[in-house]
Amino acid sequence: MQEAIVHLDKAVIYNEKNCIFSEINLSVQSGDFVFLIGKTGTGKSSLIKVLYGDLSLKSGVGSVVGYSLNAIKDKDIPGLRRKIGVVFQDFKLLPDRTLFDNLSFVLKATGWKDKNAIQERVTEVLSMVNVTVNTNKYPFELSGGEQQRVAIARALLNHPQLIIADEPTGNLDPETSQEIMQLFRKLHSEGMTVIMATHDYNMIVKFPGKILKCGDGKLIEVVAKI
Repeated sequence: MQEAIVHLDKAVIYNEKNCIFSEINLSVQSGDFVFLIGKTGTGKSSLIKVLYGDLSLKSGVGSVVGYSLNAIKDKDIPGLRRKIGVVFQDFKLLPDRTLFDNLSFVLKATGWKDKNAIQERVTEVLSMVNVTVNTNKYPFELSGGEQQRVAIARALLNHPQLIIADEPTGNLDPETSQEIMQLFRKLHSEGMTVIMATHDYNMIVKFPGKILKCGDGKLIEVVAKI
């Protein structure tokens, strides 16, 4: 059996001085689609921050895309994040840069130097998420749905092994949310591993995956439909 792409064993997670999770276990295999659900404040975002190296693991054992969360050093975190694409609720696009510059900036920061290769990869990921707007536009000139598609394109730039999405439809209207979820399902069908935190239970019913519920310091798999 191949090694899990995400593995937590008896993991204890704190956010500042608050214990968010106590001795939780998590195993995500390559090709899984996992929903993290739970009320606001139950730890979905804290768990995600641990997975991309923004919060440290207090105790227990953890690994993500081949990196040990116990032994990871600050200098290793950029390498970890190159193997993970993260999508946020508020897009986090740089407002003073064009779409092209938002994406090329990430590639340059991760070691890409060839201008033609950068142009080619930017065009490729925008095509993957069906963004056809002029790349000289700025984020504020786009709709919320278009901005989120660009944010997903940014997450795909370095051929990640895993996409982590934190409430990716939280700022979008229902119709646009459906379109964004269809996009995630398309990426999943093409082999991408996805972990998505959401409070939108309607999405979970329409787009089934493995469901893990956060609450009372625990992480419990939900088998039945909600």
